[in-house]
Amino acid sequence: MNSDNELDPVDRLRAADPAGDVQPRAGFADEVIASVTRAVGEAAAEPAPVADLATAGTRRRPRWIPVAAVAASIVVVAAAGYGIGATAGRSTNLADGAAPAISLPAGGSPESMMQSGREPGLGGATDQRMYPYGFGRNSFSASGLGTSAGTAQAYAFDPNTAPVADQAAALAAALEVQSPVELREGGWNAGPLDGSAPTLSISLDGVLSFYYQDPRLNPWLCTDGAEECVPTGEAPSEDAAIAALRALLVGVGRDPEAFEFTSRVWEGSPTRTAEARPVVDGHVIDQPWSLEMAESGIVSANGALADIVGLGQYPVASEQEAFERLSDPRFGGAMTILPAASREPASTPDQWVPPTEPPATPTEGSSLSWPVIDVTIVSARLGLASQWQPDGSVMVVPAYEFTDADGGVWSVVAVADSRLNFAFE
Repeated sequence: MNSDNELDPVDRLRAADPAGDVQPRAGFADEVIASVTRAVGEAAAEPAPVADLATAGTRRRPRWIPVAAVAASIVVVAAAGYGIGATAGRSTNLADGAAPAISLPAGGSPESMMQSGREPGLGGATDQRMYPYGFGRNSFSASGLGTSAGTAQAYAFDPNTAPVADQAAALAAALEVQSPVELREGGWNAGPLDGSAPTLSISLDGVLSFYYQDPRLNPWLCTDGAEECVPTGEAPSEDAAIAALRALLVGVGRDPEAFEFTSRVWEGSPTRTAEARPVVDGHVIDQPWSLEMAESGIVSANGALADIVGLGQYPVASEQEAFERLSDPRFGGAMTILPAASREPASTPDQWVPPTEPPATPTEGSSLSWPVIDVTIVSARLGLASQWQPDGSVMVVPAYEFTDADGGVWSVVAVADSRLNFAFE
């Protein structure tokens, strides 16, 4: 207890963690590693090795580990926002055929580094050795790109369409949260902090992001105090999970037909996840709603309560001008999908062999290794991407997505220089 007779913030955070006492079931680590290995094109005939956590920190990591980690992060960001190895469901709404979402780099944050193929904390040379198509030394080339500039509609998330208190109350009612929703700790919250009952938290950010959980329905939690438990139950059907998400959207006054729905489930999982991504002007926006559902109901949900409103026409750079931004350090074009070449099994060893001696000493006059990857852009697509502003507001602006000859996908903002504020504040 502190001087104000309140629980220490760290203790409160630990107490609110619904998975604080959860232990992985037998074989879970093997399944996760095998799934990641398949995602980067590795053959999965042999069981994936499990690292000895007690000694792993004292050894140099095998090259495949950061490759798999980055590939996993890119799949999560660029695809449907779910874990690798999940079974995909079909899109089941009137937004079928909408252009995929585009994600922009976030100005050097850890998230943008992972999107672009970097692992935070690693140097440039290590980046290029482990996954050469990452953000860094790339030589871009292209031909046949358009040279005509134009305009395109821009949008923004409006967290003030209605009083936040009313939006919070509507969401709590839709989720059947019985506790009152109160403004506390910098957001609108309902439910206890110890995770003993359904809780809802709404952040006062630019999209009114929310998170809901009901630990009573979570099949992964041990309810009898046991250290280990085996989850039971069958995952709901795709239709049931998507119907629950559609009902949640309706409950807060959103039109489900303005969203693209997908569903995912892990093999053997007792829960299923459904996702709804807003579609604006034929383009999917990368700020989804999602929920996890068990036989007994909704286990957790999250999303963005704010409406999307128009900001009018913005000048847009031509395809050629946007392509040149890929080599401009002011823009730092991000890769959002790894190229096929980086997923070839032959590009990484099957098993890491610990070194027995250090590398040879460079000799006088040795050339300096400075690898540069040649990236040939073959197509361009103009779409929309969300961009967080310094004050916390969120704009949805024109962005280009470029595809290279190896299947890698790169993104860069399309708004012309005249409407960009380059000031660092």
